This record gives sequence, structure tokens and C-alpha cells, in this order.
Amino acid sequence: MQKPTIPKGTRDFTPSETSARNYIFDTIKHVFQLFGYQQIETPAMENLSTLMGKYGEEGDKLLFRILNSGDFIENVSDEDFSQRNSLKISNKISEKGLRYDLTVPFARFVVQHQNEIVFPFKRFQIQPVWRADRPQRGRYREFYQCDVDVVGSNSLLNEAELIQIIDEVYKRLKINVVIKINNRKILSGIAEIIGEKDKIVDITVAIDKMDKIGLEKVNEELLAKNIDIQAIEKLKPILLLKGANAEKLAALRKILQNSEIGLCGISEIQTIFDLLDNLKLTANVELDLTLARGLNYYTGAIFEVKARDVEIGSITGGGRYDNLTGIFGLEGVSGVGISFGADRIYDVLNQLNLFPQFADNQTKILFACFGVQEQKFALSWADSMRKAGLNAEIFPDAAKMKKQMTYADNKQIPFVAIVGENEMQQNKVMLKNMQTGEQQLVTKEELVVKIMM
Repeated sequence: MQKPTIPKGTRDFTPSETSARNYIFDTIKHVFQLFGYQQIETPAMENLSTLMGKYGEEGDKLLFRILNSGDFIENVSDEDFSQRNSLKISNKISEKGLRYDLTVPFARFVVQHQNEIVFPFKRFQIQPVWRADRPQRGRYREFYQCDVDVVGSNSLLNEAELIQIIDEVYKRLKINVVIKINNRKILSGIAEIIGEKDKIVDITVAIDKMDKIGLEKVNEELLAKNIDIQAIEKLKPILLLKGANAEKLAALRKILQNSEIGLCGISEIQTIFDLLDNLKLTANVELDLTLARGLNYYTGAIFEVKARDVEIGSITGGGRYDNLTGIFGLEGVSGVGISFGADRIYDVLNQLNLFPQFADNQTKILFACFGVQEQKFALSWADSMRKAGLNAEIFPDAAKMKKQMTYADNKQIPFVAIVGENEMQQNKVMLKNMQTGEQQLVTKEELVVKIMM
């Protein structure tokens, strides 16, 4: 019989792997709460009308659609089938989809609950998302995002605090990172001065791939999008600007001196750098003009974080979005947020062997019993252990001692309490230290003390 499998781009997690993932979630969650953010959750599925058109044409193609309940093809005509128009058909047989990210559902949440929340609204969310992407190393079809956003404030202090959050999370996880920052207004200014103002989306989608495919391939993609060759030549030296952040900003001020929106973007970046001046950050914050973040809803500062010691895609990203809630009918609510990719962070920690030992999660003592009476005796003892805050198990079957000891070894349980007729008569258990092999008869009170030492 063929073994069952899971869909490509998804993963199972063993107990030890789940403990490791919880370490990531707990670390991130604690930092979010330090900065005053509160947790929410949204459904796994959203109406397609909520999701479509928010991620650009490429993003829309990656949405997982859910078939309508019942006879989902009743609204599809023979003519629709004969035209073989998959998009038209899918719109008739599917009204819902799995969420692509947590930001758009959050914008929907803000609009729907605007009379119940306090602005500025600072929320975080740790939940899975789904993308019909081609699975590869570090890229999954189902993965967790850990998002933190603040809406209802235009202040660039929020951007500075998000950089602090990034820095604190990765300092706690002991991952060496670089925080890359850019501004969509700067990119708009660049598009304006090279004469391709109307092609800003095509330009940002292409240059965002610079790290992956290189300048030459980016130029080929720009040509394919009918960007003028002279505009591409003007763009090249801008994208290749080198030097410290101050040097890049100085060069940009000259390049974008005739672009109002471009100068506005420079001013915003400068303000963020000024706010960070008094902070002792562990990570470097680097202005990267090739950083574009392909999603259409970003309007200001954009962020991306790369691990320095592992070859993997970005492990955190985000930015300022001024118009997202407007799509749902709530105008004038600016927001900014970032998303930590928990699955990629897991891979980085795993590869660098940075996970701590998760002793707090494991069973501290196993009660080994030889029959029903022994199990009954062990139940009250195990209950006392748990009330003392100690993880305790009772082996459920009257198996041979070797099998019970092997179970304890395999689960790395440090102590085994052996319960037999003699032990019950003395109201004690024989405690075995699985590391040293030492055994001694102990009372219930002594047992708690020994295990907690």
C-alpha cells in the first residue's frame, strides 16, 4: 500500500519541531507586547472580493480559491466551458479564498470593526497564510506570518519603532541580520525623472528581483514591459549607487531635485535615520534602492530583513500603506507594518544550530507500573507532581520494565518512578535517575524536591 503524503509546499512538525516553532512565536509575541501591540485573529478564508486586486496581477494568480458549496458548476454555462476561460469560470465557481497574507484581512478587520477599536490601533497577528507558489527551499505554500501593524497614525516614529522591534527580535533569536530600507516615494521619483512615471508598478516588480536574477535580467524584464531603453540606461547608475546611507541620500537629492515626490521620500527616510540616531541597534540599517517590495499597496517606507549567515530569502518585510483601508471604504487611515516569516526563521535557526534546549516542555518523570493497582497508586502521585508544576506521565500498559525504560529513554525523560507492591506498602516509589542510574526509595514530598533540584 502506498504511504499517504502531504501536498508539496506544506510540512508536518514533530513534537520537538513544534517546541522549536513555539520558541520563535513566543519570542516574537513577547517583543510585540513590549511595544504595546495587542493580538487579534482573522478567518483562514476571506471573500475573494476582499483579496482580489490587492497584491497585483502576479499575487492574484497565487491565491488559493475555495470551491462553492453544493453544485458549484450550476452557474457555469456551456458557452463558458467552450471558451475555456479558466479565470471567468473560477469566478463563477468560487467566491472565497485562503488568505494570501495577514495585512489585507487586517485592513478589512479595521474597516469592519472601526467603531470598536481605539486609534492608533496597534495589533499583532500570528497565523498561517497560503500561496499557490512553486515550492522551493525557504518558500512554502502554507506558512506562518507574524505581523505587527499600527493604523491611524502618520508618524514616522512608528517606522522607527518597527525597526527597533526587528532588531530586538533578532537579537533575542541570536540571528545576525541586515535591515534594508527604501521608500516607494523615492522609487516613484526615480520613475518620474527617467520619463516612465506611468510604469512605476512594472519598474518596482522588476527591480525587486535584482538580488535573485541580477541587473541584466532586470533590464530584460523592463524591456519586455516596454520601458524605453534610454530610461533603463538612466535607471542603471541609480540602482548601483554605493556608499554609506548619508552618501546615497546626498546623491539622491541631486538626482531627484526636480521630483517633488522623490524629495518627499528622501525626507521621510532621513527622518527615520535621525530618530534611530540615539538608539544602540545591534543590526545595521541600510538604504537599498533596489528594494521595492512588489506588493502594490505600499506607499512610503518599505523594509526587508536578510540573514547574514545563511543563503535564504528575506525573513522579515513590510512597509507603509496609506490607501489600503480606503479600498474597503474607510479613507484617510494610514498604516505601517512588518511581517516575520516564521518558517524561514525556523530554517535559519535550524541551519545555524541556534535553538536552545527545550527542557521546560518535556516530561520530567515517568511512573512505571506493573498492574492496575500500581497505576491507581501512581495516579495520585502524578497528580501531586502536576500540581507542583512538574510534567508527569504514567506508562499506560502493564508492560515489561525494559519496554517502559526504553520509552523513557526515547523521550529523554530524566526520572522514572518505579511502582511495585513493596513500594506501595511503604507509600514510597523507587526513583531512578536516568542519567546516573542511581536509585533510591523516596516519599511524595522527597520526590518533588529531587525532581526540582
